[in-house]
Amino acid sequence: MANLILILGDQLSHRLSALEGADKDNDLVVMAEVHSEASYTNHHRKKLVFIFSAMRHFADALEEDGWRVHYQRYHPDNPAQSIEQVIAELAREYQPERVITTECGEWRLHEQISRSHKTLGIPVEIRPDTRFVCNIDEFDRWAEGRKQLRMEFFYREMRKKTGLLMTSEGQPEGGKWNFDTDNRKKWAGKPPAPAPFREEPDAITTEVIELVNEYFSEYFGTTEGFHYAVTAEQALVALAHFIDFALPCFGDYQDAMSDNEDWLFHSILSPYLNTGLLDPMEVCEEAVRAWHAGRAPLNAVEGFVRQIIGWREFVRGIYWLLMPGYARENRLGNSRELPWFYWTGDTKMRCMHKAIDATARNAYAHHIQRLMVTGNFALLAGVKPEAICDWYLAVYIDAFDWVELPNTLGMVMHADGGYLGSKPYAASGKYIQRMSDHCQNCHYRVQDATGDRACPFNSLYWHFIDRHREDFANNPRMTMMYRNWDKQKSERREALRARADWVLANIETL
Repeated sequence: MANLILILGDQLSHRLSALEGADKDNDLVVMAEVHSEASYTNHHRKKLVFIFSAMRHFADALEEDGWRVHYQRYHPDNPAQSIEQVIAELAREYQPERVITTECGEWRLHEQISRSHKTLGIPVEIRPDTRFVCNIDEFDRWAEGRKQLRMEFFYREMRKKTGLLMTSEGQPEGGKWNFDTDNRKKWAGKPPAPAPFREEPDAITTEVIELVNEYFSEYFGTTEGFHYAVTAEQALVALAHFIDFALPCFGDYQDAMSDNEDWLFHSILSPYLNTGLLDPMEVCEEAVRAWHAGRAPLNAVEGFVRQIIGWREFVRGIYWLLMPGYARENRLGNSRELPWFYWTGDTKMRCMHKAIDATARNAYAHHIQRLMVTGNFALLAGVKPEAICDWYLAVYIDAFDWVELPNTLGMVMHADGGYLGSKPYAASGKYIQRMSDHCQNCHYRVQDATGDRACPFNSLYWHFIDRHREDFANNPRMTMMYRNWDKQKSERREALRARADWVLANIETL
């Protein structure tokens, strides 16, 4: 045997760099469902179903294409409980020349694989992940010498590099790089939200669902109603469904939330992008073609493209630029444990209940629910960054460390001191009222900041502003907030502090 080719569960692409130049007759592809990866956090059961089923389908597709594949299915009593153990057993059996793999998306696993040549006694070749628009070295060169890194400037470079939404004269289509100001409408029930894409479980997925229910019954969420794509072909159908039915309204309502709709006009394509079932450039090109054909407006297509070649690529670059120290950042000194209702949804705060309930049912919530509801509350309450980061990594089907950690630690929690975002995304209940209909169905009164029925977000917001004056008072984007705080009467400020202190002391009862 020439080589062992290791493919991980988020590398399900036939164009993976590890497969380039491989010999189907003499190389052996290795894939494994292992206990160490399935159990290092409290993964949502739908996330486990999705990854295991997608891996099994991909392994079958490789074999149909003529590859030799060693595939380990999950069982808690498997002798090999980790990726390293699987490779070590096969290395002893086959005596390959080397192990070949593509760089993985998590520092923890990257370190294990990088050191594995010492225990294996054979070379381990780690190839760049070519599924991204910007490779790690290119991002490092872009970041070098910059005091602050801003996604908007990086995004413009990626637009120029890819040519997406660029004129022949090298200018952005529509005369602007960013149409985000057009994308902040509240949704009031019209136009009707399309039904989400659904793929009924086949025999492989059904078998995986039974496995997860048997061995991971105590994990978060449910397997009921599993409907995600698990092959590249199915993911392309999901992409077409989004382009046809949701993209036209995606821009206008991408920040909206609803009491009655889980999905609204969001693409739900991130699980497929993050596991390799979809290629990011192909996805963006399909959206751009829809604009050229008059099937979607520019603000929707630009906003969608920005999420993929802008924000997604940007946070990956920051992850590999700053790890492993980045994971330990806690510049605001937060020390609170994650409230238990994040796991149960048992809270009278309507927006929190709806976001957590949707997460438990779907393994998904869209970016505003994550940033401005569950994330905003964690920021205002002073939750430890590692606690909320672990929660996001566990509960969302699209969460892998490279994308989850910078988004949560940097953007949500501002724990990196503003390296990723120029100001904290802190907001009172007024923002949630402006972008949703949650407040009209809530136990608490969004118009009140003090009193027994006052929205907890309101007093917590001012408490956050007050206690972090040294951190933010000199931030130009925060000047107005401190001016508003300071001009309030002293008795009003004391009442807000008292209400916030009560909320924090009784957080589990909210």
